[in-house]
Amino acid sequence: MEIAAECHGVKVPQSPFLNDNRIQRINAARYEGQEIAGALAVVRAGDTVLELGAGLGVVGGVTAHNCKPARMVSFEGNPNLIPHIRALYDLNGLSDVIEVRNQVLISAPDRPETLPFQLHNSFLGSSLDRDPSGARETVQVPTASYDALRAELSPDILLMDIEGGELAFLEHADLTGIRSVVVEFHPGVYQVDGMRRCKNILRDAGFVNDPDLSTRTVWVASRG
Repeated sequence: MEIAAECHGVKVPQSPFLNDNRIQRINAARYEGQEIAGALAVVRAGDTVLELGAGLGVVGGVTAHNCKPARMVSFEGNPNLIPHIRALYDLNGLSDVIEVRNQVLISAPDRPETLPFQLHNSFLGSSLDRDPSGARETVQVPTASYDALRAELSPDILLMDIEGGELAFLEHADLTGIRSVVVEFHPGVYQVDGMRRCKNILRDAGFVNDPDLSTRTVWVASRG
């Protein structure tokens, strides 16, 4: 298997989703760098970690490799990414610790069985919330219940980068038992008011953001 890049000790296999710029960013630990720094700061050995939005698998792989959680479960809506994520986990000997599921995790009580997921030319633009008229393809992705998963896993940590879906998730999610969160906000999807709503939900749940690790659009927050 050809190795295209390496980040924090995790080898990233070649895939159609990597270009020269992305490879350089991964090698320099700048690809999803804020999320990775946040995860490395808050995840402890033995934790159970829930990741929403696996992307290329780099954030989850780096977390599993360096922080030694007992278990990680990652959700990714884009079916085209799944084999490449699993290849990264396998290459780095992480498949016993972290798994990826091609599902959308829903916290709302009125969960549909599937949701339309828009695939764009760049995987970074693919999501539930983009304008379908600009999508290359729309696929139906199965959903899973957050309440059921929380009962199964009792997660300690929530990592979330779901291209604007975080507002709908946080509005219904029971965050009881979660010690820390690393969340990327997307005000381009739900405007500044939506981002404020996300932050207020986290504050009301007792989370305090770390000013040394957080920015306007990425929060690393723990219960105070």
